[in-house]
Amino acid sequence: MLTGADKPGISQYLEGVAAQFQGLNPKEPGQWPPAPKFAACIVAGVVALIFGWFLLLASQYELLSAEATKEPILKNEFVAKLSQAASLSDLRKQKSQVEEYVQQLEKQLPGKAEMDSLLSDINQAGLGRGLQIDLFKPGPVVVKDYYAEQPIELKVTGRYHDLGAFASDMANLSRIVTLHDIQVSQVATKDGSGRAVGNPGVLTMAAVARTYRYLDASEVEEQKRLVRESLAGKKK
Repeated sequence: MLTGADKPGISQYLEGVAAQFQGLNPKEPGQWPPAPKFAACIVAGVVALIFGWFLLLASQYELLSAEATKEPILKNEFVAKLSQAASLSDLRKQKSQVEEYVQQLEKQLPGKAEMDSLLSDINQAGLGRGLQIDLFKPGPVVVKDYYAEQPIELKVTGRYHDLGAFASDMANLSRIVTLHDIQVSQVATKDGSGRAVGNPGVLTMAAVARTYRYLDASEVEEQKRLVRESLAGKKK
């Protein structure tokens, strides 16, 4: 403990330190007493730390905050990928099933060499139902990414039930054939006076039949080449 004799010594010391801050010339800090110089060094150090924080550390703090905001997103992505990895075997099984289904569908698409026989089957289906083939006109082949489409303009005349059976035959062909833009109208005949009258028993059906075929190897390569050229043109 401080004794009564020590208190006047400390008081005198503090008074001496305070006296060193009196009458300082700010233009000549080199001539200041030790206490003001030490205090000035402390103030300068604090100011340097503050400026260093704003100039150097503030940008790093902002970067750290930005990375911290990404953490929940990355966690969610990790959980999603972990779930996918856990169900990888099921996904592979589903992929195998889809590939088998696609192969089955591809078998229903004729090749380039089989198109003639398919067109003959469509024509024979109409004749087999006793229909009159007024128009059977294959159109130009439209090549898609992985298959080619063959449109055929059809116009057949016959009775209502025969037309329905013909449409059913198209659906039951071993190859995929679809009917589009179907228009059914009554066949006009002339009576004894030469006037046009409708024949209630005979109808005309106009439609566009579309059949599809898979591309052979050379056509697939040609399509890939066209896609590459198209992408290269877009980049330019």
